[in-house]
Amino acid sequence: MNKLQKIYRELRKRHGHPKDQWLHWCKRPKSKADKERVIMGAILTQQTNWNNVCQALDNLNKAGIKTLKDIAALEKEKRKVANLIKPSGFYKTKTKYLFNLVDFLVANYEDFEKIDKSNLLPLREKLIKVKGVGKETADAILLYAFEQPVFVIDQYTRRFAKRKKITNKFSYEHLQTLFQTKVKKDYRLYQDYHALIVIAEQHYAKSQLYN
Repeated sequence: MNKLQKIYRELRKRHGHPKDQWLHWCKRPKSKADKERVIMGAILTQQTNWNNVCQALDNLNKAGIKTLKDIAALEKEKRKVANLIKPSGFYKTKTKYLFNLVDFLVANYEDFEKIDKSNLLPLREKLIKVKGVGKETADAILLYAFEQPVFVIDQYTRRFAKRKKITNKFSYEHLQTLFQTKVKKDYRLYQDYHALIVIAEQHYAKSQLYN
């Protein structure tokens, strides 16, 4: 058993199954509606905390905007969407990014089941090129919505890797390759592992406030 496998076991022992936000993101199996909520959340969660994202998603839900097609239908009413997602912060920019992503997905991947799971790279490259997405958001969508075995690297993963002295290189590509070569290629494992890293780092940050 290598170091990353041991760390995962330690995280599961300490924190159990991912909770709170992660109950939805790590839910298995997910309905199409569950996946679409994750996709929306992947944009809204940029540079904010999950409580704010939940408020924004609840606003959309109460307004009857529950699917990607619902958002696409509001192309001429972007201000309405912007006002609803205001709790997530940077709402004008996120509205643009949300429509960019929705337009791309609705046009190319209306049926998620038709995505070619045997060849991930083309889809990932296309997602990254959508303005407002980038590597982290693209990988979050691939992992949590499309259930593809791609490890998400974010600020929490970098901090965790540094604190645990997993490596001395922290580029996106290096860390992702490290996790994907040392940990079994399984989207369920990757979902839980990434979620537990975020939870562990949040707990650690809180503990430091009182020391």
